[in-house]
Amino acid sequence: MTTPTTPFTPMAADAPPQVFDLARPGPAPLQPIDWTDRAGTLPLPTQLSGAQGRNRAAGLAQLAAQDDRMAVLAWLARYQDSPATLASYRKEAERLLLWCMHQHGKALSDLAHEDFLLYERFLADPQPAARWVMQVAQKAARSSPHWRPFAGPLDRASQRQALSILNSLFNWLVQAGYLAGNPLALRRRKARVVSRQISRFLPHEHWAQVRATIESLPHEPPRQALQAARQRWLMSLLYLAGLRISEVCHNSMGDFYLRQGQDGRPRWWLAVRGKGDKTRSIPATDELMAELLRYRQACGLPAQPEEGETTPLLLPLIGRPADARNARAMGRSAVHALVKDIMALTAARLRAQGPQHEAAARHIEQASAHWLRHTAGTHQSDGLDVKLVRDNLGHANIATTSIYLHSEDDARHDQTSRAHRLGWKTA
Repeated sequence: MTTPTTPFTPMAADAPPQVFDLARPGPAPLQPIDWTDRAGTLPLPTQLSGAQGRNRAAGLAQLAAQDDRMAVLAWLARYQDSPATLASYRKEAERLLLWCMHQHGKALSDLAHEDFLLYERFLADPQPAARWVMQVAQKAARSSPHWRPFAGPLDRASQRQALSILNSLFNWLVQAGYLAGNPLALRRRKARVVSRQISRFLPHEHWAQVRATIESLPHEPPRQALQAARQRWLMSLLYLAGLRISEVCHNSMGDFYLRQGQDGRPRWWLAVRGKGDKTRSIPATDELMAELLRYRQACGLPAQPEEGETTPLLLPLIGRPADARNARAMGRSAVHALVKDIMALTAARLRAQGPQHEAAARHIEQASAHWLRHTAGTHQSDGLDVKLVRDNLGHANIATTSIYLHSEDDARHDQTSRAHRLGWKTA
């Protein structure tokens, strides 16, 4: 029911390494960093490789890395058991390395405090945009000539997040004896205005509007019916099961299983391999199982999943084989886009009803898949003990369920089924 851990295989560039010529006029096309675990893959001048960086530590380093790319690769390898964290950290490290090589003309291990002041300004407005910013509607693959490191300028919150990740990188490189100091440690921490922070969950009245949007999706022709069924099932997974977007992508329908409780009553559960490669069992309530049945029937699948079935929890519409059980799982960006589409439709529908709905529309259109996880946790807390909510969402380190905990699990299942419902229309 769970997928075995695979060895760390960082994403490699799909194109051959580029020879960087900083003297060449005009914006040269960018290529992704080659993250394969081998030295000498980037034919860079010594001053850009970091082999002789001014900030390199003089003592005995605890890393075998001889250049900046290999040092960053060693840092990324620590997050092999957390795909979402790895993707986020790799993205920020790649952006910085590309800026160093293509825009700033300095190695990462040459950077000083003043350089990061310039980089922070660059994050707010990556120029020239033709070189740095994606110009296509859909996120281009790394092998595509349309690939760029940015989807657009970063807002203040995203800038803080990027620099926080890079601060962790530099702290680690100092601890490893690769760098002498962390220039980001000198950065001024600006006070955050708590009163203006957005509540990153949907209150019940906003969530009801999202549900109404999904229930109003067209069911003709058949392709639109399948799209509507997928949206409804995705929202059911995110809300009723409280899944992370990575858990939607990496788990399968075969992870649903039936277990008989101590009271003799069978109950469905969903075994989820989540953050840190830890597994937790989530109550698959009667409502969630009814939604699974509805979605499987829409996809031409048998009503109940079989043990060991590898059918992804969410199925693509494009390029799907005749037998949906052989389909490939959807990627994170595609699932994220599905959620954002529904939020945008809901906001547009509210705005069409009048200006009095503008505040709700603005709040809803900012929601993401992770907002729905927070929404699930918040709404569960209205009727469940906090310990049960913690176990459902996997916020604690949860050991494999033992026979001595079955009675507690049964109570958690029953309380979750009674108190945490979605209420889809049955028609």
